Amino acid sequence: MSHNPLSMDHLAADGGTISSIETAINNAFDPISAAVTNFVFYSVNIAGADVPLIVLWLIVGAVIFTVSFKFIQFRGVKRALILVSGKEDEPDAPGEVSHFRALTAAVSGTVGLGNIAGVAVAVTLGGPGATLWMILAGLLGMASKFVECTLGVKFRDVNEDGTVSGGPMKYLTKGLADRGLAKLGKIMAVFYAIIITFFAISGGNMFQANQTFAQVRSVTGGDDGLLGSDGAKAIFGIGIALIIGLVIIGGMKSISAVTARLVPSMAMVYILACAVVIGVNFKSVPSAFVAIFEGAFSPEGVAGGVLGVMIIGFQRAAFSNEAGLGSAAIAHSAVKTRHPVTEGFVAMLEPFIDTVVICTATALTSSSRTPRPGRTNERSSPRPVNCPPAASHSLRTPSRRCCRGSRTY
Repeated sequence: MSHNPLSMDHLAADGGTISSIETAINNAFDPISAAVTNFVFYSVNIAGADVPLIVLWLIVGAVIFTVSFKFIQFRGVKRALILVSGKEDEPDAPGEVSHFRALTAAVSGTVGLGNIAGVAVAVTLGGPGATLWMILAGLLGMASKFVECTLGVKFRDVNEDGTVSGGPMKYLTKGLADRGLAKLGKIMAVFYAIIITFFAISGGNMFQANQTFAQVRSVTGGDDGLLGSDGAKAIFGIGIALIIGLVIIGGMKSISAVTARLVPSMAMVYILACAVVIGVNFKSVPSAFVAIFEGAFSPEGVAGGVLGVMIIGFQRAAFSNEAGLGSAAIAHSAVKTRHPVTEGFVAMLEPFIDTVVICTATALTSSSRTPRPGRTNERSSPRPVNCPPAASHSLRTPSRRCCRGSRTY
């Protein structure tokens, strides 16, 4: 049988047509990615630790919101649970979805890779102690979510067809206009819209597609398996794009209908799996907690000491729950309500579920392995091979690989 140069096997093979296109695209975007990363994640050295200014800004903002609203993330939990339960839904109110569906739509964009790969990176770079700082950042992030999602509903636009347009683009424009800064508001809204678009494409979609492919490739035989060729990435990506397109083409109502069923089951399955692993290794759980608490305040081998491991935990938490980034406010703005603050209460649950619950489960699962005698304070896993130190300086580093075998973080 003669070889067909246009066959799928040839196109997807290493050095084939698709592989060559991938290489060309990668070479074109690498310099742009590096330049944007260096600008957005500009760091300053404090006490021997490289501190990204954007992470510092997010944490300072969260602390200010926490104090200003008198620890609303603790006082408002009961109200949030009542709202999510549907007891106070407003079916006739402006909007597209219920409180519960708005929450699951937002959570669907945060629960996942940041809770698994992100925690692995945090523990690898900062030791088990980074987990404690991730939890603290998650609790502080609840206040940020309360503020940004309340503003998102307050300043949203309800269109004639009943659809909703909301998010930072709206509350920057309208909120600053109310304070006599209309021109500044428009400039900031446009700038944010451009930045969040690039963030969604690169930090969100590209990173998640890359991680999904890496995991599927790993369990299907790695380099020698069905997805072992370079061109298989493009084919896999096209498949994911088609599946996602079927979900999002119907707008917010379609997205929330899927996430309302998928997110709770996804979270429960993952927590149950973590519980099984922790249960099997229950004798190691106390030493895991000791390693987490001791590592948070007495880290070993981490640049910058306590501050260094704190920054690692904070930046991984920001990657995980996206508190303060404004992306969640876009989804929460579609809620059916006449009282914007109600969605602020509901949104607070997002960082708690995402970071405090899921991230903690992941950390305990990875840290509860039986430690070697006398080595309980050791990092739960060594630094991955070929993992550049610079990878620890950004929230999301989709173009950098930290590899352990065929897994990509």
